[in-house]
Amino acid sequence: MTSNESNFRLLPALDRVLQAEALQPQIDSVGLNVVKQQARAQLQALRAAIANGEEDALDWIGSEQFLAEFCQAIANKVQASISDSLVPVINLTGTVIHTNLGRSKLPAEAVAAIELAATQATNLEFDLDSGARGDRDSHLEGLLCELTGAEAATVVNNNAAAVLLVLNTLAAVGEVLISRGELVEIGGAFRIPDVMKSAGCTLIEVGTTNRTHLADYEKQITEATALLMKVHTSNFEIRGFTKSVSEQDMASLAEARGIPFVSDLGSGTLIDLKPLGLPYEPTVRQVLEAGADLVTFSGDKLLGGPQAGLIVGSRDFIQRVKSNPLKRALRVDKITLAGLVEVLKLYLDPDRLLQRLPLLRDLTRDVAEIEGLANALLPQFEERLAGRAEVEVRACKSQIGSGALPLELLDSFALVLTPIAAKGETDASLLRLAAAFRQLPKPVIGRIHDGSLYFDLRCLGDSEELLGQLASLEV
Repeated sequence: MTSNESNFRLLPALDRVLQAEALQPQIDSVGLNVVKQQARAQLQALRAAIANGEEDALDWIGSEQFLAEFCQAIANKVQASISDSLVPVINLTGTVIHTNLGRSKLPAEAVAAIELAATQATNLEFDLDSGARGDRDSHLEGLLCELTGAEAATVVNNNAAAVLLVLNTLAAVGEVLISRGELVEIGGAFRIPDVMKSAGCTLIEVGTTNRTHLADYEKQITEATALLMKVHTSNFEIRGFTKSVSEQDMASLAEARGIPFVSDLGSGTLIDLKPLGLPYEPTVRQVLEAGADLVTFSGDKLLGGPQAGLIVGSRDFIQRVKSNPLKRALRVDKITLAGLVEVLKLYLDPDRLLQRLPLLRDLTRDVAEIEGLANALLPQFEERLAGRAEVEVRACKSQIGSGALPLELLDSFALVLTPIAAKGETDASLLRLAAAFRQLPKPVIGRIHDGSLYFDLRCLGDSEELLGQLASLEV
């Protein structure tokens, strides 16, 4: 018998491996087939190692603890293969509505409604009074009309879809007039010119990047003009020698020429933010009252709900939008609808909105409270990172995020971690430190700035959860 044949005989049979006690929890959890597939793959890898004469593998196969360790390795592989890729994280970036971290956190009422809709049959498109087929928009249309003053409303899966649907409905094969200063690109390469092209429209640029006058629109209107459009530049701002045309003037011109006027508010808010100590943003109601025929805006930005695109305004135009075959392709499911309805309901009770809507709670959090939290956490961070990083409390600035009010920052406080590293190793040490916090059971995401790792505490809810993980930090 050759040496290789002898070593091959040391490998356990597949059935023996699958009977090992270490693998029973995985078999109970994911089923025999998944565990068998991983076990077979690991045995094949060992056979290849034997054939290649890999001494470390041969020594391990012949050891007394081999079978137990081998089965545990299979169990680890199985666990890794079924681990969730979408996991909760702790957002300490200082960006409240963080696109990459899922944007707005939902209120308890929305979560409960989502669970109910997900686990039971619902009257999504069923009229309980008549027993006939219903309209899924009916569950929120009344709420949106009450909150915005619109005649009618509908909803699709995000604001990009809302803009696309409106343009395709009202201006396919027609011309759309828009100021050069409003040809924005939003995150993910969503560009207004590209959306217009996809919708079948012809873009007509008016004015200049920094100054556009009403006369610029008037000169470009022809028989081919299908609508006038205004895009709220929520993700950038031009300052200095600038001029833009108001919604009122745009609406008056559109009405005089018999052309629809559409306003895309993007981040869209339903309430005046200034009384809350936040920067001014035009509300959906204000834009409709100024004369816009349709307004589009997001559900998951300043509204504080799930991802959705809302379209409100003229009954006739909304009906045309809903009749577009694309509406079915872009519609929301019952899960989104259930959560969005509950968020909208909260706006009916403005006196308690700050306490009940997580987004507004984070945006309006008292800066003294944040500073106190930072000072309370400081000793535990200093102790855990002793010799590895200096930790201090610093004033900093939070931002609203997701393109909303990009130049307006909120006062906040952060724990600032600066690695203690040898000369020339500072950058590498900083990246390792940030990575270590991302590897915690509930990943902690901060921001790197000027040689330090900043943990802005504006959005931190459960400080005990954060502190409880420090023991697991591998630095």
